Amino acid sequence: MKTKGFAHLHVHSPFSLLDGASRIEDLVQRAAELGQPALALTDHNNLSGAVRFTRVARAAGIKPILGAEVTLEGGYHLTLLARDSRGYRSLCRLLTQSHLTHPRGYPAASWESLSAHREGLVALSGCRRGAVSARILAGRLAEARASAERLLGIFGRKNFYLELIPGLLPGDRSLHQALAELGATLNIRLVITGDVHYARKADFYLHDLFTCVRTLTTVSALHLERPLNAENYLKAGEELMALLPEFTWAMAETAALAAELEPSLPEGEALFPRFPTPPGETAAEMLRRLTYEGAQRRYGRLTAALNERLERELAVISRLGFADYFLVVWDVVREAKERRIRCAGRGSAADSVVSYCLGITEVDAFRRELLFERFMSRERAERPDIDLDIDARHRDDLADYLTRRYGADKVAAVATYNTFQGRSAVRDLGKVLELEEAELDALAKRLPYFVTADGIRAARERVPELKNSSVPWECYEQLLDFCAAAAGLPRHLGTHLGGLVVAREPLANLVPLQRAAKGVVVTQFDKDDVEDLGLVKLDLLSLRTFGAVEESLRTLRTSGQPLDYDRLPLDDKATFRMLQKGRTIGVFQLESPAQRALQSRLGAGNIEDIVASLALIRPGPIKGNMVEPYIARRRGEEEVSYLLPALRPVLEKTYGVVLFQEQVIAIATIVAGFSAGEADRLRRVMTHARSQAEMAAIGREFVARAVARGVAEETAQAIFATIAGYASYGFCEAHAAAFATTAYKTAYLMCHHPAHYLAALLSLQPMGFYPPWVLVGEARRRGVQVLPPDVNKSAAQYTVEGGAVRVGLKQIKGVDEKVLKELLAARSNRPYTSLADLKERSGLSADLRERFILSGACSAFGSNRRALLWEDKLGRKGAAVADFSQTDKILLEWDILGFSPSGHPLSCLRPRFREQGIRSICDVLRLSRGREVQVAGLPIRPHRPPTRSGRTVAFFSLEDETGILDVTVFEDVYRRDGQMLFSGTPGPLLVQGHVERRGAGVSVTAARIQALTKITPGTAYQE
Repeated sequence: MKTKGFAHLHVHSPFSLLDGASRIEDLVQRAAELGQPALALTDHNNLSGAVRFTRVARAAGIKPILGAEVTLEGGYHLTLLARDSRGYRSLCRLLTQSHLTHPRGYPAASWESLSAHREGLVALSGCRRGAVSARILAGRLAEARASAERLLGIFGRKNFYLELIPGLLPGDRSLHQALAELGATLNIRLVITGDVHYARKADFYLHDLFTCVRTLTTVSALHLERPLNAENYLKAGEELMALLPEFTWAMAETAALAAELEPSLPEGEALFPRFPTPPGETAAEMLRRLTYEGAQRRYGRLTAALNERLERELAVISRLGFADYFLVVWDVVREAKERRIRCAGRGSAADSVVSYCLGITEVDAFRRELLFERFMSRERAERPDIDLDIDARHRDDLADYLTRRYGADKVAAVATYNTFQGRSAVRDLGKVLELEEAELDALAKRLPYFVTADGIRAARERVPELKNSSVPWECYEQLLDFCAAAAGLPRHLGTHLGGLVVAREPLANLVPLQRAAKGVVVTQFDKDDVEDLGLVKLDLLSLRTFGAVEESLRTLRTSGQPLDYDRLPLDDKATFRMLQKGRTIGVFQLESPAQRALQSRLGAGNIEDIVASLALIRPGPIKGNMVEPYIARRRGEEEVSYLLPALRPVLEKTYGVVLFQEQVIAIATIVAGFSAGEADRLRRVMTHARSQAEMAAIGREFVARAVARGVAEETAQAIFATIAGYASYGFCEAHAAAFATTAYKTAYLMCHHPAHYLAALLSLQPMGFYPPWVLVGEARRRGVQVLPPDVNKSAAQYTVEGGAVRVGLKQIKGVDEKVLKELLAARSNRPYTSLADLKERSGLSADLRERFILSGACSAFGSNRRALLWEDKLGRKGAAVADFSQTDKILLEWDILGFSPSGHPLSCLRPRFREQGIRSICDVLRLSRGREVQVAGLPIRPHRPPTRSGRTVAFFSLEDETGILDVTVFEDVYRRDGQMLFSGTPGPLLVQGHVERRGAGVSVTAARIQALTKITPGTAYQE
């Protein structure tokens, strides 16, 4: 049997979304093992895997053929293959139209659309659900012939084939015979395909489970879409031929067609848009003009050094063809400023002086001596990536501006693919395996978010909430096998948080578009594939902090205290004193426990210290042991030294510690004479943890070139070892600098205007590290009173009232926009005068009126909340009942608002705590190092960051009515008691341990953690 040249032309990957069970890499590897010269990817109604499939196939020496199995109107399937780039574009347009002209999730191609977009496409008649085969199987032979003739009329004899699929299914023999007779009658050629859904036969079981997930059924239930056997694996040509020995000629046709089809992804094309420049001015000329105009505003006088830097950057930008890209971003920023929408560029774009002059970033890369090559270089020749942080309330406004500016057909959001992770795999696959849903839910909730679907077994031995649980692991062995097999495979399409693609031509020519769950039009490619294709992505990122800043400034203006935020002094002593005490809750990027601890030790005295601190508290620097040397040198406790005197200018601001990626580039330039682009290549090799062989090769080159420049070999080796040890952990200085100004200015607002800033933070939740109840506690610690909601005084959101923060009505559980609108509209005529008046005019339901009363929002009508409840129920005043206790008021408010304006729940237990020797947090903060303590509080954000040793260390904070305290839990205690922290929503905790002091920071190292019974109205304290 001759099968030379045979290639599979009907193959589904996981991007068929629960109808393909093998990774693209596994499918390609299997085809290569079988010696097949090509492979087609034909996922359901999408090209989502096209870019990575092309890349993987080429690396394996396999010709990549792109296609899709499209759904026709009426539900029939049709296999389409692109002959070349024209066919790829036709397929993109067809798929886009199929998705956008039908309800989401139900794409369908009309016959008219098929005819309009047939150029460059080859059609195969499809599987058993194809228009031809389905009608043959139903005995409707005349209709089958009519369908074949219709497809033949659209695609022509050269581009339409009947598809034989030997699936060992009932009716196969008669179906194949009928197709052969039809082909002979109409002179249509036949090809053999495998309708592949997985690489190897053993993968069938996962495919069957995915089908159950997709069809909302279970393994014991029948469903028409469940496969009847395991024959849809990627077979050798000889296996297929053995199943169809009478069709050797069809096998030859298949090989011939595979040989004809070409790789079809667009390559080497300029896909990003042309900026509409003034007549007679090119994009490069306009960019130069705007840059120098901006430089004049920013610097006043242009020195020779500044001019040289600008010319160098502009030359690289123009030579690489990205002048239009910079103009597009400049235009978005200009529009934002015109609309008074706060935005700022961040990331490595802040390494560019051109970006600074255009107003894209606020980081002065020239004065900071930041290296442009960290952002762009001739050697790397990659697309620049500029991220814009935008006030979250107006991010969509700017996205709409881009759409109007360049055309709705040229702008779309970037897709993401949600993949099977630990929790989702357990829930989805466990359900179809018919395991108890309550048990699955309990297991999924115990899984830390970072546990991958193939890491559950390893996690159960080291994560205490799993190890110390009652989970019957012996019942889950099969489930865990399937979870591991599904790990990382796409589950469904989502929308990138900020990524937008803007193209020169209609996007549907380049990538299929569809509608996401949010209703926005998205590409079928994710951010990496979009960029690999050659499209330019703009990241318009929502930043809620900017909304809080603007809201603070608005309320300050209305209260007669206008503040020029953009000209705040960057050396305010009170602000730095606050930072030095670690009082940074609510401060952008500086509020985490690790940052608070760092601030209390670092003693920040200028903006550069904030830049450094933003870079230090990252997983890399912590694992790389960069934090302690930096602090010790900053505090004068360790001598600052340099391996080479020439490195002093580069490392002086970081006390000789290699902290920033830009420093690695500078060191390679100074020591080894690398060009800046070559040095960035070295940085990237290190940063991306490439192979040891690659590291060794670039190390030899570094040392050789350094020695040639007169550096001693031992010194050169020591320098390379130093940067090799730090580079993979280093942070981008430009990114840290871009965030540092916002961090400082939000600290200024918290220091000088806490009521206004906290009201804004609370109004715009969720954001930041802490839930609202922690921010309310922080307000009290800063002397800001938090007033309860008031049906006559509260707005929808939090407001500032006489220096206090008034809780907004929206905070009351169950209050939605419609309810608020009616209540506030009625109040605008006249205040509510009584409960009866509220009931009559507000439209509040009985349940909501009860919550208003219990939260204190009806206190204007009487201070006795229990009596008000009776009044509301009976319709008359004067019920002689005792009011709720203060404890019950606090706890009821906590339940309705998420916190209590009347006090802290633990204040109710303080007398009992004193009896048992349990200290308040403010007492602990005054104790000396080493003191043994017992302290209780509500736990805040327990987390397990990476450590240098690889051992697990957990961190969390405790809060009571007197303060907030950080707690460290080392691995032995974590393994024993960690389930208290990471099992659902923990209640109050009792921590026994000893006091630690580092700089101005105080914490407790836990020796034991115990859960206290959750406090509810009327309950007593129990351990």
